[in-house]
Amino acid sequence: MAYVPGVALLAALVVGCSAGSDSNANGADSKAGSPTVTPAPPGKYLTLPAPCRAVPRGTLKDLLPGAAELPGDQQEKVFRGSASVTYDTDRKVGCSWKSDAPNATRSLSIDFERVVSYDPAVSDDDRADTVYAKKEKAAGLSSSATPGPDAEKNTGTPGEKGKGKGKGADAEKPEDPAEDAAASSSPSGGAAGEGGAGDSSAGPEDALPSRVLDNLGDAAFLHDLPTRAGSTSQQRTVSVVFRTSNVVVTVRYAEQPALVTQVPDSRELQEKAQALARKLAETLSE
Repeated sequence: MAYVPGVALLAALVVGCSAGSDSNANGADSKAGSPTVTPAPPGKYLTLPAPCRAVPRGTLKDLLPGAAELPGDQQEKVFRGSASVTYDTDRKVGCSWKSDAPNATRSLSIDFERVVSYDPAVSDDDRADTVYAKKEKAAGLSSSATPGPDAEKNTGTPGEKGKGKGKGADAEKPEDPAEDAAASSSPSGGAAGEGGAGDSSAGPEDALPSRVLDNLGDAAFLHDLPTRAGSTSQQRTVSVVFRTSNVVVTVRYAEQPALVTQVPDSRELQEKAQALARKLAETLSE
């Protein structure tokens, strides 16, 4: 009779532990069914190229007439370029060049921006697409709009279609603090879309208008902006902006003739700016 209470107590403890284990198991099962968020994939590019070495010297000689005829030290200074001031070379870099010839001054600048999303639900590529779309919109262009009857005429090249697809979700995505801080660091000053696409109507009658470009990166556009450089002569700046994965690249190529009666050749500037942009896109993809 003395051992009966002990047996009863042991049985009660075993039953209690079993009940506790079942309770924990049920709790774990209920949590295991909770949905999990898969982080968006990172962008392709983790670093940026050295901007002042991104353009071959042979290309610089073609883009900067007169530079090759300068004395040794001056020539080296022109071809070396001037790096943009930046606070994070993993995120934003740029370089500019300038050559003064007897008949005109030519200037060139390139900017690389590596976009990083701070939202785990938004990929770097999608965030870069939003950054690109802002620039395209600022230039008065919109590749995501439904083409109208004059769409082919607006591209400047028959049959040319844009590939850019701006997400148009700026309000839903977090702003990149480095993006806005670096936006004003362009060596040539001003955004690619500054002035609006409507300004491209000035200049020679055969000048091609600003337009969305095809077969350049994931999305691209060209902006042709003629401006008056004080009271001396007319300056023309052609910008080519393209996105490849999570990197947005801007090429600006400008000419200011020495005489007020001279007008920059829009077609030449556009062709050379596009050719350089395509070389940079190939370099990034290597």
